[in-house]
Amino acid sequence: MKKLTALALTLMVASLATAQMPPRGKASATISGKAVTIDYGQAKLGTRTLDELMKGLPADGVWRAGRDQVTTITTEGPITIGGKVVPAGKYSLYVPVSKDGTYSLAVNKHLGVPLKSIFAGASAAMANEPWPVSDYGKEIGKDEVARVTLTSAKTAAPVDPFAITLTPKGAGATLTLAWGDKSFSTEIAAGK
Repeated sequence: MKKLTALALTLMVASLATAQMPPRGKASATISGKAVTIDYGQAKLGTRTLDELMKGLPADGVWRAGRDQVTTITTEGPITIGGKVVPAGKYSLYVPVSKDGTYSLAVNKHLGVPLKSIFAGASAAMANEPWPVSDYGKEIGKDEVARVTLTSAKTAAPVDPFAITLTPKGAGATLTLAWGDKSFSTEIAAGK
């Protein structure tokens, strides 16, 4: 039975890595005349709950904030996220989830690893695509630029697949991650 399970898992990973990936989600806003864009994988919840999924996080409690390739934020100008300064550039986004259920957003200058470095069977089309690291704290925690606590809320209606939005608010925007019946948000503004 264990041999069959390992074989099934290997075939599933191989089919995911060689198949064409589902469309990526994009969120964008203009802050002080500069573009801010988030690119992320649209994970499906299906019959599962967000709480069930988060119980399966690695020991460091950090979620990749999407599916497949690394989730990124690109900003043409300096911004603040939750009051923390983030210089212009491209960064990866991760979501640390604490034992008490508090969600945070981690902005990291490490942009992931090529899929081929963690999965030898990656297709030529996907081989160099940036993939999230598996142990955030040990591998890239030192490259964190900002970490902010997210404000949690219930969604008006279930959200599936996972969605990230940037909703204009005054001179900035509200960044919201929503999945299932929960949402998590913080404010983005122009930086100095």
